[in-house]
Order: sequence, then structure tokens, then C-alpha cells
Amino acid sequence: MEIIEDKKRWGDLLSEVDRYDFYHTYDYHHLSKSDEEKPILVWYEDKGKIIGLPLLIRKIFDTNYFDVTSVYGYAGPISKNIDSSFDNEKYQNELHHFFLKNNIVSVFTRLNPFVKNQEIVLNGIGEIKQLSQIVTIDLSKEVDIQKHFFSKTTKRYINKARKLCFVKTGRSKEDIKIFMELYYENMDRVKAKKHYYFNEDYFHEFINSDDFETDILFVSHKETEEVISAAMMVKSKDVIHYHISGTKNDFLYLTPIRLLIDEARIQGTRDDYKYFNLGGGLGSTEDNLFKFKSSFSKDFENFKIWKYIVNEQVYDQLSCKYVNGKDKNDFFPEYRNL
Repeated sequence: MEIIEDKKRWGDLLSEVDRYDFYHTYDYHHLSKSDEEKPILVWYEDKGKIIGLPLLIRKIFDTNYFDVTSVYGYAGPISKNIDSSFDNEKYQNELHHFFLKNNIVSVFTRLNPFVKNQEIVLNGIGEIKQLSQIVTIDLSKEVDIQKHFFSKTTKRYINKARKLCFVKTGRSKEDIKIFMELYYENMDRVKAKKHYYFNEDYFHEFINSDDFETDILFVSHKETEEVISAAMMVKSKDVIHYHISGTKNDFLYLTPIRLLIDEARIQGTRDDYKYFNLGGGLGSTEDNLFKFKSSFSKDFENFKIWKYIVNEQVYDQLSCKYVNGKDKNDFFPEYRNL
């Protein structure tokens, strides 16, 4: 078992596995981490079988202990030559020993529905739990067949937006600045938490990363050429991920994001991508956001998380110390439910 922190080595190793996503890359981990988090790739090889596990390690308050969390999105283990016959006992023992040796009390990561064999790799190590579903569009189908599954409301709004607006792609500094303004306006409207207000460096480094490809799609009004909506679409292998977006408050009635999604899936089909991941609802719930996304498709993938308590004694001690007296719920790790 090897711990990777170097960008080149990280990237070289990703190229060895059967499949990975942009959520597994060095750049995305360094873009996603907070100041107190350290990205690592835990790399395991044994007799031709390979497992990589990208993680964010963070200190637990004022203690000498640490825990592991996940980047925003869909990560989890990546692998090569793993199938249903894989016996993960040796991997489990080595991983557990690594966590104990480094005073890591608990582990949490979101899994990726487009990466096979994640549950086989993690079998018997902690708990895998399904939280909800995410919406995908099957881009291997003909464009018109895809549209057949749109709701009547979505079709109506797209048709209206196409009459009034046009779509373009941008990557310049000015384009990024315009996108940031739209995104911040969107975050203000939904009263988002502070950590969702990414700084300017985040956007520039994201767009210019050589670990993955990102398009910014803009909707502009035909009469005024004013940009009214935009979205970042991230391309990884045969999947397009709808990442983040923003729309001007004055044009919410048009729901121009529907036009952006429609244009992205048309372009993606033309470029031979297989899936378009729209994501799920807020907080892994099937809320109005999920209903909006499911107006484009009835193809759903299960969204699952992995939770692992490495040191139960210390975990319980920390939970009693920091959240003593609070009602128990599904928050994990419990001691961070402050």
C-alpha cells in the first residue's frame, strides 16, 4: 500500500485503472479541499489487482485524531482486475492498519454510480448506504428519442427559450467573470452556505485544469445579447456532469437552464458521450430540484455513501465529548454534528 500526494504520480496511476471520473483527480481534490484538509490517494497493488482510494484527511478539532471525508460529488474507490470473485480480506486488513496507524477514527465518502465494483472493493468494510437517486440522460440514444422522455412543461419552456435566446460556449477570463456573477446571484437567492461561494482562483483553476475538460455554456437574450444564464459542464471519459450554474433573477420565469441542459445533451450526443449526469436533489432528497431534473429523463442511478468507523472506542468518546445531549440522527461522523 502506497500513499500518493504528488500530482504526476497521482495522474499516472489513474491511467492504470479500468475507469475513473474527474472527481478522482488530483486537481479536483485540491480544488475541493478546505484549508485544514489534505488530499491523498491510497494506492494498493497485489498480484495484478489494483485499488485506488482518493481521500481528504482532516484533524478532529483539538485532538490528536483525524478522520476522512469526501470531495463534493461522486468519488469512492477505483480499481483494475476486480470482479465478483475478488476476496478483499487482505485489502481490508491493510487499509484498516493504515487508518489505525495514522490515528484516523472514521471514514466517509460518496460513491460513484458510473464506476463498477466499488461495493465489491468495500464489501464488509463499514457500511454502504443508499441515500437517494440521481438523474441521467442516456446519450447513446438518438437525440429525438431522448427528447421523447422530456415532460410537456420542459418541452414548452425549451421551445420558448430557443425562440428568445441563443447558446454559446466560453472560456475566457471575461466569460469566467460573467459566470461567477451569475453563480453568486444564484447562491444569494438560495441562501447558500459560505463554503459554496468559491473564489475567483477556483473557477480559473477549474476551467484550466489539464486533469479534465470543462465547458461553460451561456444563454444570451437575442434582442439585447445579455447573458441571462450559464452552467459548467465537466467532461470525463464518456460522461458529462452538470456541475454548477446560475441564472439572473429577472429571467427565472424563462427557466433558461432547461435550454442549457438541452444544448449540452445535444452536443454530448454528437460528440459520442454515453451519459449526461444531472445529479440529484438538495441534501440527497427527492425535492423540487430532483423533480425538475427528472423532467428530462426517467433514467435514475442509485446514489450511495460509504461510512466506516475505524476506532469505535475513540469514536464514541469523541461523540460523547462534542455532541453530548444532542438527539441522535444519521449525521456522520456523529461528533461533527455540532
